[in-house]
Amino acid sequence: FWFPEAQFGCAKGIIHTRVGYTGGTKKSPTYHSLGDHTETIQVEFDPKQTNYETILTIFWNNHDSTACSSRQYMSAIFYHSEEQKQVAEKTKEEHQKKVTRPIQTRIKLAETFYDAEDYHQKYMLRHHQGLLKSLSLSPKQIITSHVAARLNGYLGGFGMLKNLELEVDNLGLNEEQLEYVRKKVKMGGHN
Repeated sequence: FWFPEAQFGCAKGIIHTRVGYTGGTKKSPTYHSLGDHTETIQVEFDPKQTNYETILTIFWNNHDSTACSSRQYMSAIFYHSEEQKQVAEKTKEEHQKKVTRPIQTRIKLAETFYDAEDYHQKYMLRHHQGLLKSLSLSPKQIITSHVAARLNGYLGGFGMLKNLELEVDNLGLNEEQLEYVRKKVKMGGHN
């Protein structure tokens, strides 16, 4: 579904996120030649730590699902199984009870997912070039790295300092990197 990638980066149980395009017929779309695709975020999560419904709750609670947008930016959930479709429809019905206008979010079968260009991946992390360079990640690792996903969320202002502290050991950051991220999280007022 289309949603700011950094929004999911700090959610518990997220392994990684990828920005891309799906839902259309054009082969190998790009940002400047999208065809009939929608910009999307592919979220991979650990089902031992979270579930699909929790991720959808984040989705529903953090964007305007009643806004009408072009196909490129439409609100959509692309499901991968009949079970995901049912959960998406159930959560949509529940969310409709909380909003006054009709929900415009579409629920569609996931089709081929095309990765967006590198400069779209981990967009918030890319604003911190010194930190990104110090991580020594290849372009592919930036897309698939759990650490890059987590840092992207924190640097995007979507994580709290107390949560960062709880996962410090799993991030593998050196002291300089960690202090930089702590400072940025504090500046964002999310502590």
